[in-house]
Parts: sequence; structure tokens; C-alpha cells
Amino acid sequence: MPSEDVLINLISRYVSYHPGSAAQALESLNAESAASALMQLPLPTAKEIFHQVSETYAAQMASHFPPERLGELSAGMDPEQAGRLFQQLPSELRKPFLKAFTVQQRRRIREFLSYPEASAGKVMMKRFTALAPTTSVKEAIEKLRRGYRQIHRTNYIYVVDKSMTLLGMVSVWDLLMADEAAPLESIMGEVFSVNCFMDLDQLANEFSNRRYFALPVVDNENKLLGVVRAEQVIEDIQEQASEDLQIMFGAGGEEKPFSSIWFSLKQRILWLHANLATAFMAAAVVGFFEGIIAKITILAVYLPVVAGQGGNAGAQSLAVVMRGLVMREIPRQRFTQLILKEALIGTINGLVIGMVTGLIAWTWHGNPYLGVVVGLGMIVNLLVA
Repeated sequence: MPSEDVLINLISRYVSYHPGSAAQALESLNAESAASALMQLPLPTAKEIFHQVSETYAAQMASHFPPERLGELSAGMDPEQAGRLFQQLPSELRKPFLKAFTVQQRRRIREFLSYPEASAGKVMMKRFTALAPTTSVKEAIEKLRRGYRQIHRTNYIYVVDKSMTLLGMVSVWDLLMADEAAPLESIMGEVFSVNCFMDLDQLANEFSNRRYFALPVVDNENKLLGVVRAEQVIEDIQEQASEDLQIMFGAGGEEKPFSSIWFSLKQRILWLHANLATAFMAAAVVGFFEGIIAKITILAVYLPVVAGQGGNAGAQSLAVVMRGLVMREIPRQRFTQLILKEALIGTINGLVIGMVTGLIAWTWHGNPYLGVVVGLGMIVNLLVA
């Protein structure tokens, strides 16, 4: 059986080669077990995994660490990631968490927290290349070689003045094709920027229309603050859509497949109580007509038929609208038009299905009045659904 040192060495090597997979494997454990596992690993290995897990899961683990260990694991974390984690930490852990960062990093975390949720400021990154307009192409290439990691996911250089006002943009391809002696201002093109308060919906539309890999983020005075990547916007929108989908079905937006039982219960039980209340409301409506149903017992046969068709119609409408929201195909100014369209479809479907149901009821039981009542009930139900 391999010794503990050999096992730790194997884990360290696995983490260094596959940090994402290691983090995913860790998230399959409950938070207490995962925290215990990280406590036994060497600090560099534990840090690498801790920086890879989701901020929600990291916050759950944090309560099982000694404060000093949380600070050690958080050191070196990107300020944007640190800001997201800070928001989810219990209040008693926030102070020791912030001690792990320098004054400049804490300032950047505060800046990150000042932006609204789902805004460009929340998803932008600070790693970008900004150069003066008088910088020659040769000098720019040399600077890129020294700090190439800053542009490997944006492919653009931004031209700014001394006050960081954005003047233009140069793609790495244009830079390589240009004369080495030429200043950047002679080859830079017009740049399209986004405001730091622009929401993700608008941001996604800009990426879709302009086909950029990344867009510069500026403040109200056109000063360059950061860069937002199309990849990051897509990830955030997908995460937002999945959270909305979970919330729609009564599960918490932050719940994951292997969240703790207590966390999952807290997220779901309130919604189940709300469903219970609506179920009793539906039962009360049925109870209101209890006398009629007792006299005409055949009506009870058609209750699940009418209710089931209403559920199906509602699910169809919901599926189309949810897809439209996720794909950003529904502008806000057309909400009313969409609601009216769905209401019209519900009415037409209700008329058709109601007539078919009414005819079946009439033929089956030989009672035209029963057919009319069931048909009208189906029309109203599908319209409301």
C-alpha cells in the first residue's frame, strides 16, 4: 500500500495537470469532508484546487477552515474572484479573508463590489495591455513578448493617453503586419467600448452584433477600466439561465447536484410550502362546487382531463418563452406583444380542444349540456394556462 507521502505527491501531480477536474471531484463531497481533505494537502496544491472551485462551494468550505487557513488559501486569488467569494462568506469570516490581500488588491475588491450584479463591471478582467499612442510597433511587440500572458485571451492592444482615456485599438495581427518604426496611433483603428454599468443582456447583444473576442470596459469619462471577454459573458449568461431554470421549478439558483442535504432542503422547502398552498386553493375551488359535483358525479371524471390539458398548454408556452429569454430573442419593449400572442394562441387552442372535448363528452354520455360545460371549462383553462 503506498505511503501517505506518495499519495500526496500523486494528488499534487494530478492537480497540477488537471486542476479543473480535481476541483470538480472535490465538489462531489460535502463541504466539511472537502475542507478536511484540503487541510491535509500541501498549501500550494490546496490553493490551486481552492481557486478552481465555484465561489458558492468555496464559501461553504470556508466555515470549516481555521481563519488563518482561509487566508492562506485565498492569497493570490484574482480580485474579481475574491469579490464574488467575499459576497458569499459569513460576516465573521470576511475580516480574516481580506487580510490575505494587499492594500491595492483590497481596493480592487471594493471596486468590484461597487458594480451592480450582472453588469460589465462584474465580469470584466483587469489583465489587458494598454500602451501610449507614441509607442512604436517594435516597442509594442517587445512589451508583448515580456507580458504575453496579458493578451493571450483578448488578442487586442488598447491605446490610451496618460490619464488612461481610451483612444483606439490595435489587433495583434495588425501589429505584426505593420512597419516596426510606425507609432501605434498611425495603425490603430476606431474602438467600440462598453460602459462598466451595461447589463449582461446588452453586452451579449453587442458581442453578437460586432463579432469581437473582447471589448474594452470604460467609465463615464471613457477611461479604460478593464476588458470583458465574449467567453466570460456566455458563461455568465448560461449560469444565469440555469439558475433561473432551477428557481422556476422551485430549487434554489445556487443549488448544485452535490450540495449538502441541509442546503438543498433550505432551498426547496419554502417553494414546496407555496405549492401546497396553491394546491389547497385549487381544492377549495373544487370544494365550492362540491354540491354540484355530488349531483352530477360525471363532472369528476373530467376534472383531471381539463386540469391536465391546462398543464400541458402552460408548459408549451413556458418552454417557448424561456428559450426566447435565454437566447435574448425577447426585447423588453415587446413583452406586451408576446403576452397578447400567447393569450391568442391559448384562446384558439381552447376553442379547438374545447369543441373536441365537448363533442366527446356529448357523444359518450348523450348529454349536450355536459358537452357545453366541459368545452367552456377547457377554453377558459387553456386561455389562463
